[in-house]
Amino acid sequence: SILVQINHLRKGHFDKKISGSVADDLIIEINHSLHEWEKEQANEFEKLKNVDSYRKEFLGNVSHELKTPIFAVEGYIHTLIDGGIDDADINQVYLQKAAKSLDRLTAIVNDLETISRMEAGAMIIDWRTFNLSDLLTEVVDTHALRASEKNIKLFIAPATPKQIYVYADKERIRQVLDNLVVNSIKYGKSNGNTEISISETINDCIVHVKDNGMGIDEAHIPRLFERFYRVDKHRSRAEGGTGLGLAIVKHILESHQQSITVQSKLNEGTVFSFSIKRSV
Repeated sequence: SILVQINHLRKGHFDKKISGSVADDLIIEINHSLHEWEKEQANEFEKLKNVDSYRKEFLGNVSHELKTPIFAVEGYIHTLIDGGIDDADINQVYLQKAAKSLDRLTAIVNDLETISRMEAGAMIIDWRTFNLSDLLTEVVDTHALRASEKNIKLFIAPATPKQIYVYADKERIRQVLDNLVVNSIKYGKSNGNTEISISETINDCIVHVKDNGMGIDEAHIPRLFERFYRVDKHRSRAEGGTGLGLAIVKHILESHQQSITVQSKLNEGTVFSFSIKRSV
């Protein structure tokens, strides 16, 4: 082996067995091995740099997301302490705004806890067979008012079968659909559409959530499912949400051994598609 030959060379045992062209071949092989090792180390170093960069960005994002509602509550409470509590024109308004900011803070913490459990493998999947079409109807009914407030037509494609049975965690899949539909409405345009449809393969059902809203620039798509990543930071925070929805969606589908894809064109719309195992 190479190690044996190297040991011979190190000890000065340069005998006939490794002389001439054999020694040259050995040196070439050693150089090649060292070169490969060097490349592996460089790759590992680059990975560590990327991880460190991601960690710093994540901590910065967490800090910013938490500070926003905390500072808002702080401002409202101090105003009330400084005499605003006695002003009937503002005390209820400020208390309601403080409560809204606390609700947002609670949502961020809860979503962070959810992701931590998922990444730790602690999420339990309640596998069951259910009718996917019924779940789609429930999700549309849940978000109908939100859609109508933005003059968005939210509907299930007419050709969708009434009976499509899948095998998954129904409440987790509901969570996936809720996140995708809410995002579609948030970034949709007035008088636009959000359509939910299904296509089928031999083993899976593919759910499509399609809109004709603002769309996503291609440069942002690879990072959409990162925690706290926002395409439009100012508008995203104005619309609410924790910035963790799509990260949770990805984790839920991965726990089902399924995947999600995105197709989008700026100013034309977006389609999120994810798979669910069909019931046998």
